[in-house]
Amino acid sequence: MPGITRRVRFPANFLWGAATSAYQIEGSPLADGAGPSIWQRFTRTPGMMANGDTGDVACDHYRRWKDDVALMKRLGLRAYRFSIAWARVLPEGRGRVNAKGLDFYSRLVDELLRNDIVPLPTLFHWDLPAALDDRGGWLNPDIADWFADYANLVYAKLDDRVRQWATLNEPWVVTDGGYLHGALAPGHRSKFEAPIAAHHLLRAHGAAVQAYHANGKHRIGIVVNIEPKYSATQGAEDLAATKRAEAYMNRQYLDPVFLGAYPEELREIFDEAWPAWPDADMALIRQPIDWLGVNYYTRNVTRFDANAYPLRAAPVKQDATCTETGWEVFAQGLTDTLTWIKQRYGNPPVYVTENGAAFYDPPRAADGRIDDPLRVDYFKTHLAAVSEAIAQGCDVRGYMAWSLLDNLEWSLGFAKRFGIVHVDFATQVRTIKNSGKFYADVIATNGDVLNGA
Repeated sequence: MPGITRRVRFPANFLWGAATSAYQIEGSPLADGAGPSIWQRFTRTPGMMANGDTGDVACDHYRRWKDDVALMKRLGLRAYRFSIAWARVLPEGRGRVNAKGLDFYSRLVDELLRNDIVPLPTLFHWDLPAALDDRGGWLNPDIADWFADYANLVYAKLDDRVRQWATLNEPWVVTDGGYLHGALAPGHRSKFEAPIAAHHLLRAHGAAVQAYHANGKHRIGIVVNIEPKYSATQGAEDLAATKRAEAYMNRQYLDPVFLGAYPEELREIFDEAWPAWPDADMALIRQPIDWLGVNYYTRNVTRFDANAYPLRAAPVKQDATCTETGWEVFAQGLTDTLTWIKQRYGNPPVYVTENGAAFYDPPRAADGRIDDPLRVDYFKTHLAAVSEAIAQGCDVRGYMAWSLLDNLEWSLGFAKRFGIVHVDFATQVRTIKNSGKFYADVIATNGDVLNGA
């Protein structure tokens, strides 16, 4: 990273791993009695998915899970962050339990532990059971209880072997993409629905944490995506726009969890669509958590734009290297994010639960190599950024590369590859990319290889 010359160091017990999510890799969405999720519906909605791709097969992980764990072992992973498909466990989202679906995750946890890999399950990673969407989904206030019931069922099955849980993954994406802009499942477009969905996601998180505190034996937290906002200028309108953008994406989900209140800027953003929430709801959301997961990919340089809905704030494109998803490569933003969390929220234990990049992967070389130098460089600079945050006193305890496998990148389909392992989607052959080999060296040396890179 520019301006950083100190040696890259990580604590001796730093947890190195990689991450995936259920719908993006598992395939077999209705196998063994599972129910459909909103993503089965969304992928069949004309015009919503690149190339008409679906997760029906994806990486076929539901059938190839044991081989995939062996692959994790080859990479030297110490942890594996995955998600549990709610509809695989409860086909109708509540009530009837699908024992075969729950057993799948139990077998996966056992296999991870046999290979000395820490299981890090997330209870919800965007794939809401379709039957619950029929009841209003995240717009129905009862969903907090439904989620807690589902969580309790999974805790009872796995908490004897799982030491660290996450409730939700990236609730901002669920609401912004799924309820405000319609780009992700369930595909709604409503300024009035978005704050309601966000609030009920946070209530569900609080209810699941409360349920875990009643019977669980270990640690629980939440995973959010943070995109630091930098004002394009020091002009009053740009600075105000930047505050709105930061409140909407970052503080909307962390302030209630840690501070018990929503940012004031949300009233300005949503205007007549912003509801008044009861104090009891805020108390439920502000359950003590044991750790925070941070997903970081890029930054946003922000300017005022009167026509940008609903924030009146818009990004300014930078003259910089960008990934295939159009995201600027900006490692300093990860250090800034981690130090901001330390300063604003009292330095909670943090894990970087996703960090990675989609770049073009060249064809496999004659010797079988897949050379992806841009992704290798991305990991080098971003891991140095994590080390810098630790040196500044941030309590960062682990790092999960996104993603273990090339997978279904949601509405972008299979065209964008984030994996440190290449997947040939026609044959399901896995090939460790050079970035995967590099990351294996990082793990084996606890990051010391970065000092010679």
